[in-house]
Amino acid sequence: MSVIAVVAIVAGGVALGALAVWLVRRPRRVANATIVTPSGSTELDPSGAVRSVQAADITMPAEDLEAIWTPMHLERLARTYWRFLSRVTLGLIRVEYTPAERFVVFISRPAVLLRFSAPEYEMDVRRGIVRWRIESGVLVSRRGKGGNGYLQIDVRRGEPTGDGLATLHVEVEVANFYPSIASGIGRRVYMLTQSWVHVLITHSFLRSLARLDLAESKVGRFALTSEASASFADVPDPPREDEEAPQPASRD
Repeated sequence: MSVIAVVAIVAGGVALGALAVWLVRRPRRVANATIVTPSGSTELDPSGAVRSVQAADITMPAEDLEAIWTPMHLERLARTYWRFLSRVTLGLIRVEYTPAERFVVFISRPAVLLRFSAPEYEMDVRRGIVRWRIESGVLVSRRGKGGNGYLQIDVRRGEPTGDGLATLHVEVEVANFYPSIASGIGRRVYMLTQSWVHVLITHSFLRSLARLDLAESKVGRFALTSEASASFADVPDPPREDEEAPQPASRD
């Protein structure tokens, strides 16, 4: 078995154990989260590229959704994802920041599992997207390096209902990702290990959003200042529904 496969399996085992601890200690919910991921949401095509979309509907008071529908809170949602990943692995997997990159590391560099470009943000009155393009890392095969694959959080705001509630639809998508474990020891092993752990952790992250506990951004590009926080005019609009591939957007 390759070193890459061992790293992936060990990291997945650590994540599962830590996730169980986190589930016991998690704080109370202030909204309702329902996983709505359809069956067959993870696909591995003949070329070895993975696409995985995990989704949830977060139902909350309409005024709470209105209050967090800003670029600042979209940036905080991005940070919340990385904070969750670190917490459920008891800090063994963490994110390191540079102005142009994000490194998902096992304890610290140089053990880089994934290297991303700095996030791109898009937002309007109904939809917000944060996207990290995959550059390299131990978990990425040679074919998947260079920024063609990406990790993305896509949020869509529903209309308020008569009972004063509103729903936020959240999707976490990995697309055009070429996992090294699949090319090294087989696709079936990838689907039973790394892919399965990714789905489990992502669903747990989506459920955790019911607490509306959004982390402070490490970068603070859209943070509240003495004047005001960033507005929709400060970020590009999201793509239309009929646009297939993400286009380069604003980076922090």
